[in-house]
Formats: sequence, structure tokens, C-alpha cells
Amino acid sequence: MRLSRRNLLVAAAASAPLATLGSSVRAAAPSLPLGSPAAAGFDPVKLRALSTDLQDLVDRGQLAGVTTLAARKGKIFHFETRGLADVETGAPARPDTIWRIASMTKPVAGVAMMQLWEKGLWKLEDPVERHIPEFAGLKVKAADGSLVPQASPMTMAQLMSHTAGFDVSAGYAQAGLRAGDLKEMIRRLAALPLAAQPGSDWRYGPSVDIQGHVVERLSGERLDAYLDRHVFGPLKMVDTGLHVPAAKAARVARIHTYREGRIVAGPPQAIPVTPPVFLSGSGGLFSTAADYFRFSQALLNGGALDGARILKPETVRLMRRSVLAPGVKVDLYGPAQSGTGFGLDFAVIEDPAAAGTPQGRDTYYWGGAFGTWFWIDPTNDIVFVGMIQNLNGSIPGAESPPVRELSIRRLYAALRTPAA
Repeated sequence: MRLSRRNLLVAAAASAPLATLGSSVRAAAPSLPLGSPAAAGFDPVKLRALSTDLQDLVDRGQLAGVTTLAARKGKIFHFETRGLADVETGAPARPDTIWRIASMTKPVAGVAMMQLWEKGLWKLEDPVERHIPEFAGLKVKAADGSLVPQASPMTMAQLMSHTAGFDVSAGYAQAGLRAGDLKEMIRRLAALPLAAQPGSDWRYGPSVDIQGHVVERLSGERLDAYLDRHVFGPLKMVDTGLHVPAAKAARVARIHTYREGRIVAGPPQAIPVTPPVFLSGSGGLFSTAADYFRFSQALLNGGALDGARILKPETVRLMRRSVLAPGVKVDLYGPAQSGTGFGLDFAVIEDPAAAGTPQGRDTYYWGGAFGTWFWIDPTNDIVFVGMIQNLNGSIPGAESPPVRELSIRRLYAALRTPAA
């Protein structure tokens, strides 16, 4: 394996206007709106530090491949791909490489939920059992192991904010939740107690897979068909889905891991070329940086892009407003994240100073288990999407370099015209 600057596919400095970049960017996303760092209000020289840092990680064998894309006011001013999609075969990463985006699926499922909310098919305060009767009367496992009633019924808002009382994913390791389809998952969950009283604790578990079942139940469509018709099609997200057509399978990046501190190929992972039985709203999507930009930009625009509207502006604002009860904290890997709330399938920066971030107030974001990440900053009119593909790529302190923090630090250090 050799990771060098020769593997850099889109090697132009971040200070160069994207209109001058190689044809690979244009071919991958011909309809993407292109701009320059200077026109977007960024210092081209300072922004180049992001490119330098990422290339250094590739050169030192800390990353196989990485794509980063940044836009402001709807114009992409940074779109770079470097390194390899597969260190075993030497296949280069490309601007149109397809990545497993894992939990970046969750906001997409959330949009589907809110489309059905706009139609009046459910309300935030509805008990979940109104839409999933199998959950009627679920008990809660108390600290002493006894089963007690819910103090108040779990609500749909709690389901969309990981506070409905379901356990973390590891708590269901022996439950076989993905052994069948979404209906089978609901049947298995209905036979188990809740791990916490609804509304009392933030636990990152099966809540968005449950939402996928709700989408199917309320729409009458399979989750994959619904997303294709109501999200991906309107937004022209041509490479996003819960499976990858066989003709595109060669574009999927390999999952990587580390051996003695250097990146190596991970175990082979099957690529679903036909619709899977279990349609995961929590983490099943494959996508490209360009496609996920289109999704994120539509939300930053208030739910519309290029004439296609997927949500109303007030609905998007609702999604990025924290619905956590007082005292409930977002705690993904520990410790709890100060200054951060959780809305409807997004984390939200409520207090940037407390959160220790230069991102604007009301920035909403999430990431995926293999290290993919994105944020939407409505205060500064910024969208950022990043793609890597590592086992445990999202876990702080694991072997993957902290590219999320690096990208935030470098991008905002280069921002010379922030919002007032």
C-alpha cells in the first residue's frame, strides 16, 4: 500500500475557484453550484490548511481516502477528494465514490417523518402506541430489575429525539432486531421492557429504525420506495439509496481499519445490490458527498432546492429545535455534550461557547459510524459534508484521526466574514 500525493484525485488548492478544478468534479456532479473561497467570504490561504492537514493524514497512512465538501450561500467553494477508496486494490477515491453513511441516514428518515407530519398523519405529542399498537402497555425495567408502568406514555417527539425509553443499541445485541423486516423488529421490541422512563434519558438505540416502520405504516409504502419518491427523486440525489445497483457497486469505498497504527483494509463487507429485507432508517443508506450536500442544502434553504420542496421552512426550524426535557443531556460516547440539545433526528448547537465550537448557534448535525460527518450552520449559511470509511471511525479516542474537529477548526479559522 502506498498513500502519496499521487493519489490525490482533486488536488487543486482550496483557494482555487471550483470552476477551475479538474473535470472529475464536473463529471461527478454537473449541476452542482460552484464558487470560490474568496467569494464565499473565506481566506483562501487559511483554508488551504484544511487541504494540507487532510493530505498529510493520507500521506502518513492515517486515512485511506477522504472527501470534503463545503458550501456557503448555496455555492460550493471547497470540494476535494484524496487517497484511496480501497487500500487493498489501490482503487482511488473519487468525487463520485459511494460511501456507507450509516447514521447520517437518520436525518433523512426524520425528513420522511416530518413530511407525514405536515400531512397531519401524526403529532409530536401523540403517544407512540397510537401509531404502533404493539407498543401499548410497554413496561419499564426499574433499577432493581422489576417491571413498572410508564410514568407517562412515550411520545412521538421522544421517539425522534432518542428519549422514548428504548435502550442503547448494545442493549439489544442478543435480541435479533434486524433478523427480519421492520415488522419483525417491532414484534421483538414489543416483547421487551423499556430501559428508561420515557423522556428521562437520552439513549442512542433503535428509535429511527422504529421511525422507518412508522413511515411505512402511515404512507403505505416500503421505506426505500418512499425515500426514492419523496426525498431522493425530488432532490436529484442520484446515487443515494438503501442498496446500490450492481452497475454502481464498484464505486463503493472499502471499510478500513488499523494495524500497528496504520490504515489497512478491513474485513470484506457485502454490498447490497438488491433491496435488503431489513430497511434501516437508522443506518442503511449509501450516498456520495455531492448527494448529501443536496440534501443538506435543501434543509438550509428551508426545505427546498432547485424548485423542489420537500419540507416547509417552519418544519425545518422545528426539526432543529431541541425537544429534550430539562436536565436531559446528549451523551453519545461520554461525557455529556455541553451546550448541545437534540431536535427531531438532529443534534443542535444551542450554546457554541459551552459546546466549545466556532460553529454558529443553531448549527445542526450528525455523523455515521464509519466516520462520515456533516453540519448545517444557518447562522453563517454554511453546509459541510465529510466522508471517510473506517471501522469505529466515529469514536473519539479510537485510531481514526479527529477529522471532524479538524475540519471545523480549519474551516472557521478561514471564515473572514462570519455572521454578525
